[in-house]
Amino acid sequence: MTPSIAEARRHFAEELRVTAHMANGRLVEAFAAVPREKFAGPGPWRILNSWDGYWTTPDDDARWLYHNVLVALDEKRRLNIGEPNLWAYHLDRIGVREGERVLQIGTGSGYFTAILAETVGRNGRVDAIEIDGPLATTATHNLKEWPMAAVHLGDAARPIDGQWDVIVAFAGATAPQAWWLDRLADGGRLLLPMTAADFAITGFMLRLDRHREELAARSVGRVAFYPCVGARTPEGEAALRQALGDVAGQQALRCLRRDTHARDDSCWLHGDGWCLSKRPHSATIH
Repeated sequence: MTPSIAEARRHFAEELRVTAHMANGRLVEAFAAVPREKFAGPGPWRILNSWDGYWTTPDDDARWLYHNVLVALDEKRRLNIGEPNLWAYHLDRIGVREGERVLQIGTGSGYFTAILAETVGRNGRVDAIEIDGPLATTATHNLKEWPMAAVHLGDAARPIDGQWDVIVAFAGATAPQAWWLDRLADGGRLLLPMTAADFAITGFMLRLDRHREELAARSVGRVAFYPCVGARTPEGEAALRQALGDVAGQQALRCLRRDTHARDDSCWLHGDGWCLSKRPHSATIH
């Protein structure tokens, strides 16, 4: 007997619970509740895999979408609804909780914005930034059922009002923006893909944890992402490419420094007003 769409969505969420080893029950329920087809546009859909690129689903049966696949929003730009397993893993580890305030950089059509909104619930808030005007309009329409989510048109360099417990970028940067760091609440967590513009060069996911005025840092996995407009510079691209060659140093990251200091052996990636450092950090990340 063919499962209903709701049954397929539940199986999808339970599969993610196991494959991403999710402990956050609210996040599992979010994947079971949010209809991915609402954010993918009309089918048939173009789906991306790692072996032979994009392929077209045989029909518009939404069950095709309830697998660990990327779904094309703009194939020419390689802009997709992201991989569920990757984001299930990272959102679980960063601990998005009920009632928290989340800033999402790069909302796309709004699918993961809805996942975040379901997770934080009615007492939480999700502010999502999107640079692409038509996508921002589409996301705003798609998210009408989630009043705790708001879409802001703009790029990553343009601050919006607020303070957040969790900041997550869904596009690759060469540096964290100063205003993100300024607006991260005490006890807050930030996830940022640090990537080269070339998809062939693998970057990494940077996690930051704020403890009062200190920012503990660590690398939490290899990634490749669509570039984040407003969070990239040619100088930053060149510096990051060079730093990515030092894999051992990347794994030794301990903190993000914002104090003025000369570059030394503890600096893995030394930027303008910030530095990813191997210097020991006084706080412990759990």
